[in-house]
Amino acid sequence: MTAIETCYISTGCNRTPHCADWGLNGFICFGSCRSVTIYQPEEETKSAKILQTHVHHKDRVNCVTWIKKLPVSESKAVGLVSGSVDNTAIVWKYIDGKLKPVATLKNHTGPVNGVAAMCLQTSTVGMTTYVATSSADSTVNIWKQENEGDFQLLQTHKFGTGFVLDLSFTVIPNTKVPMLACGCDDQKIHIFIEQNEKFVRIMSLQGHEDWIRAIDFTIDDTGDIVLASAAQDFFIRIWRFSRRSVEDNIVKTVKELSLDEEIKMRENTFQFKIGEETVVYAVSLESVLSGHENWIYSVKWQPPVNTGSGWHQPMHLLSASMDKTMILWKPDKESGVWVEEVRVGEVGGNTLGFYGGMFSPDGRSIMAHGYQGAFHHWSFTKSKGTWEPQVTASGHFDVVCDVEWDKGSGQYLVSLSVDQTTRLHAPWKQSNGQANWYEIARPQVHGYDLQCLALINRYKFASGADEKVIRSFDAPKNFIENFCSICGFSLEAELKKEEAQNRPAGASVPALGLSNKAVYSGEVEKIDRKIEQHPNDQYPEVYFTPVSLQSPPTEEHLLQNTLWPETQKLYGHGYEIFALACDTKGKILASSCKASKVDFAGVILWDTTTWNQICMLEGHTLTVTQMAFSHNGNYLLTVSRDRTWMLYRKRNENSQNEPLFTRISGTNKSNTAHTRIIWACAWSHDDKYFLTASRDKKVMVWLRPDLSSGDIPLKPQSVIDVGDAATAIHLPPIACYTDKYLVAVGVESGEILLYTWKPSDNQDDWTLITKLDQQLSHHLTVKKLRFKPVLDNKTIQLASCSADHSVKIFKMCL
Repeated sequence: MTAIETCYISTGCNRTPHCADWGLNGFICFGSCRSVTIYQPEEETKSAKILQTHVHHKDRVNCVTWIKKLPVSESKAVGLVSGSVDNTAIVWKYIDGKLKPVATLKNHTGPVNGVAAMCLQTSTVGMTTYVATSSADSTVNIWKQENEGDFQLLQTHKFGTGFVLDLSFTVIPNTKVPMLACGCDDQKIHIFIEQNEKFVRIMSLQGHEDWIRAIDFTIDDTGDIVLASAAQDFFIRIWRFSRRSVEDNIVKTVKELSLDEEIKMRENTFQFKIGEETVVYAVSLESVLSGHENWIYSVKWQPPVNTGSGWHQPMHLLSASMDKTMILWKPDKESGVWVEEVRVGEVGGNTLGFYGGMFSPDGRSIMAHGYQGAFHHWSFTKSKGTWEPQVTASGHFDVVCDVEWDKGSGQYLVSLSVDQTTRLHAPWKQSNGQANWYEIARPQVHGYDLQCLALINRYKFASGADEKVIRSFDAPKNFIENFCSICGFSLEAELKKEEAQNRPAGASVPALGLSNKAVYSGEVEKIDRKIEQHPNDQYPEVYFTPVSLQSPPTEEHLLQNTLWPETQKLYGHGYEIFALACDTKGKILASSCKASKVDFAGVILWDTTTWNQICMLEGHTLTVTQMAFSHNGNYLLTVSRDRTWMLYRKRNENSQNEPLFTRISGTNKSNTAHTRIIWACAWSHDDKYFLTASRDKKVMVWLRPDLSSGDIPLKPQSVIDVGDAATAIHLPPIACYTDKYLVAVGVESGEILLYTWKPSDNQDDWTLITKLDQQLSHHLTVKKLRFKPVLDNKTIQLASCSADHSVKIFKMCL
């Protein structure tokens, strides 16, 4: 088996509250489609990078949390818990350094929306793990594991027709008694304490005036339990649980008081037993924090810090809201009043707010995840005394439909998704010599779900969406400058290239518009002066600001300042655009649309210089699913939902009166070899063979018909059954072996198969060299595969995209 290394993983966080958590081990876990993803955030010595994706759920992951260890210690992470739409929660633990699922908790009849987990050290060797899960079925399940035994369902709490939206565990100081808080849609926080192996509801805290979205426990240095709660009423409440003696809990009338005793208000108390001892706690509302202007989805306490002489709990609280801001709160040193220390967030853009916020283990960094699936990272810099934005990994938050390498040299990768964005990924060459991949531009932010992509030249591409129009985009000069700066290329040499001439400075989106309008350098100065807005102009223009970047841009820059201007709209199709392809010279663009009858199943060819329609190629009866030009540009192969393929040949330069492309071969319903829809096609590097991949689980190799001798009936040269519906196929555009071809096949389950195929008369002409399973490749349908057009030191890179929201790049030694 050939060794495969994953160079790059790009994916967004699921758009649900509590879907990301920063552990004391320094890693962030977050839900991405059905997988739990481990992310290394940016640090002084480490680059931001998605490390692994772990798949075990059967539907979207809704919530994740690291298992917190109490009492707090420096020991390694125990593991994490994830909850999903598939009605289950999964406990993941580190086994031999690898994160593996150890238990699937099944008892809910609805999606799991909240999880809390705690590992309690009961003795020097004894550990008890508690997991609480809340679900849309209006119940909370509490599970318990003794040491390394099985998880047992301790009990189920029913909340009638209400929902528990968040949960938090703590342990009562100086005891082994767990305490659970549940934030509900009945505007109350319900407090449970374990008594005789059962969690008993001992109190409900009232005060919020809307659904309680987030709660978090901590224990301060005095031994008091402090609970923060946030709700849709825009307020945060801080509750303090203080221990009292049993005598303090005895209520006396004024007559019963002695002369030296003070009159005091009756406290809100609860009591419970530890063995024979009765313990009393008083609950008080310490503060109500007001500062957000929209629903608050997250509150988190800063993790405890080891001072050398012991653990210290900083009283810092982080809140994240739908008003696009995160606020760091702390009590004033003199008065003790809680005040807003710093506020960070987004300005402008077309996004909604934040779903969650979290602290780094040392409290010097904070991170939020938002509606666009992106992370927003700020770190405190001592030298400046300010919170500065940091580089983050990013990715699509919906099905990724297409990927394409930069033509010729493969220096960047463009991906396109149903999330209505086109993203450009490239390696950032850092001062220490390392090169890590990041998203460096977002050329298109659209209003329709994007479906297909074709690169015309290094700085021009066309895209198709769920509309009848094909749109063409040109890179602005600001992108070329930043691309060279980030990736370590010579700007002077790049600007001398023909395709880099006469570029606009950037692009902006007009109010209520879909088209990125070009902004030229003269216009940038004009925009700077203040214009008196008419009261009717309630939608502000998103203006381009030229930015000189030395590192990958933040999410705010990506949304506003990295757009490419739209240069052309192409009309001609009757239904939504489905597939695009461009020849290697970038002169001809082919397009197809969704079709349920022959009238709309034609392929239109466009001249990319004049943008005139050259001709329409007919032959198919249903949607053309993919098209591929041969590497010499003389042939065009099309495959369709009608289970047939067609091959068209370009006319000779001498035959100017003939159509540009004419059909020379193809299958029809009577002689087609495939029995289901053909999803993909590809050419060999020498253009002698082409391959087709179908839902019938077969990949077929065909000899180019004009190379065969005589009138031979259309039969494939070779057929292989790949065991699952084949949805993507590609061959390297360069020779990797002298006597055989490297073939990559993507299937519906998400696996990627790498074969070598050797032209011969034997049946054993296929060799499986490696199989990338769901943990390494994808866990939903592979949408597209693309080999990098150049070899790097006898290694070749393969880019893939999938319905699981991810783009990945793999490296393989030949």
